[in-house]
Order: sequence, then C-alpha cells, then structure tokens
Amino acid sequence: MTATAAAHWTIDDLDFSRIALDVVREDETLFYLACSASFIESGSDLYTRNLIDYFEGDEEVTQWLREHWEPEELQHGRALRAYVEHAWPEFDWEPAYRSFLEEYATYCKVELLAPSRALEMSARCVVETGTATYYRALARATTEPVFVDLASRIAADEVSHYKHFYRYFRRYRDQEQVGRARVFGTVARRTWELKSEDADCALRHIARSRHPAQAADRAWLRALGSRVSRVVSRNLHPGSTLKMLMRPLDLPPRVENALQVPIEHFMQRVFLR
Repeated sequence: MTATAAAHWTIDDLDFSRIALDVVREDETLFYLACSASFIESGSDLYTRNLIDYFEGDEEVTQWLREHWEPEELQHGRALRAYVEHAWPEFDWEPAYRSFLEEYATYCKVELLAPSRALEMSARCVVETGTATYYRALARATTEPVFVDLASRIAADEVSHYKHFYRYFRRYRDQEQVGRARVFGTVARRTWELKSEDADCALRHIARSRHPAQAADRAWLRALGSRVSRVVSRNLHPGSTLKMLMRPLDLPPRVENALQVPIEHFMQRVFLR
C-alpha cells in the first residue's frame, strides 16, 4: 500500500454513535439526500468497469481507476449507507438498493461515454466538479456534525479525483489535438446532465420503500425532487465550482471572467430543474 493510500480516511474515522439524532431523525429531506447519494456511490463500480474498458492500454489511467478511484467511491457508498442505517434504522437499505441497481445498471453503458478519450476526461472533470459541489452543499445544509464531517471528506476526495482526471485530460488533449470548441460542447452538455436521471432513479426506489403509499403519485415525486434540489441550490457556493468547470477550456482570463455570471446562472438552473 502506498503512503497516499495509507493516509486516506476510512469508515473507522467516523463515530456514528455521535450522530445528533434529534437533528436528523425528522429531517426527511436530509434522509433522501443521504440515501440517494449512498445508492449512486455504491453503484460506482459499474462506471469503473466501463472506464477501464474504454481506456484499455493506458496502464496509468486504468491502474488509478482500479486501485484508487473505485475503492474510494465505493467507500463513500459504504460510509453513507452506514450513516443512513444509524440515523434511520427502520429503513431497509439493501432491498431498496437492489431494486435501484437493477434499473441504474441500464444507464451505465460504454456507448454513452464521449467519442474520444480527451473528451471523456473533460466529461469526468465535470462529473467530479458536480459531486464536489454537491457534497459541499450537503455539508452546509445541516448542522449535524457527523454528516458535515462525512460530506466534507467526500467533497475533498472528489476534488482530488478531479485533479487526476484533469491531468489525464491535458495529456489526451495534446495527443488528440482536440480543439476548445469540442471541449466546450462536452463540458456544457455534461454540466446540463449533472442533475441526471441517476438521482431521480434513486429517489423513486427509496420512496417505494420509505413512502409506498405516495411513491406512485408522480406529483408527489416531483415535489420531493424539487425539495431536494432546492436544498442543494440554496447551499451552492459557485466560486470554486466555476473555476473547476472552466479549467479544461483553458480560456484567457478576461474571457473566463466575462463568463462567470452566465455560467453561475446556468448552474442554478441545472440544480433547480
């Protein structure tokens, strides 16, 4: 094990006995936020296999995906699951997750990746930006100290993952001579997809177990999704998000500055859809 891997946090670093149950027990929105995140993170091995197949032959990338990215993403899922099971022990996590995974697996296809390795790395930068932003927002959305600690740890991991994907993007961009216009198209499209069908899928399957009487009501589900989105949107701090999003575009400073306000408005629309 490398020194970096040895230094990485583990679930044992979290003291779930310290969860302030009086803060979270009645917070249904936080329940859905934490539980949906636990589902999506727990299914990250599906994406890892696709990416390893896509980047076959690039040992640096595939080794990092296999030995660092996948274990850390799966640990996020286990830690979030542990939090949910400590805070809301009446929720039967496993069968709800299995139901979710059956549908979620249909979204994870190699053919949905970007058409070149450079563009896929730029898309990965957007995804890591989105997840870092999401967990930072979750850390601000509650005062419960164990969840704040957990969400902050995951956000830091996502920033670290972003740095790796960005480095690989630069290498492939130079190899493929991909122009800024194509990178912009990928970044814009993937940003619009940040609030994706993945989250909606997770909410549906959680609701079927948590609130079966309401889960068949599409209006109720839409209201739930809107409530969850508003919590994230209200707690966004766009500064670092914008820098991460625009970095693969390698824009002149004056152009980057001019785009900050419209991109900030765009991000608000993404999370409020």
